[in-house]
Amino acid sequence: MSRINRRALLLNSGSAVIASTVGATALATDPQGQYRASSRDLRALIKEHKETYAAFSSAIHAMDDSDRGHDTAGRAEERALLAVCAYPAISEGDRRAKARYLLKIEARGELDLAEHMQTLLRSTMW
Repeated sequence: MSRINRRALLLNSGSAVIASTVGATALATDPQGQYRASSRDLRALIKEHKETYAAFSSAIHAMDDSDRGHDTAGRAEERALLAVCAYPAISEGDRRAKARYLLKIEARGELDLAEHMQTLLRSTMW
C-alpha cells in the first residue's frame, strides 16, 4: 500500500492536499501548551518550521504553470524540518515537545524521506 503525501502529490499532480488524522488532532488540542516546557532553541526551530510550512503552503496555492516559487519555499521548509529532526533533545521537556511535534508532522504523512529518519536517529546519539 502506498502512502499519499505532499511530496508525491506535488510530483504527480502539482497540487497539495492537507490531510488530518485523529492522532494529529488530539496532539494539537493540548490546552496546557505542549511546547512550554521545552528549551528556547527547540521552540525557535519549531516556530521556524511552522512559518516555512505556511509559506510553502501559500506558494503551492498561489502557483501557476510558470511559477517556481514553491520550489524555493519547499526547500526552505525541508531545511527547517531537518533542523527540528537534528535537534539533540536532551531534557525531558525537549524530548516530549520534539516527539509531539514530529508525530504531528508524521501523521500528515510528511516525515517521509530517508534523510528525516537518518537525521532523527543521529540526533539521539549524544
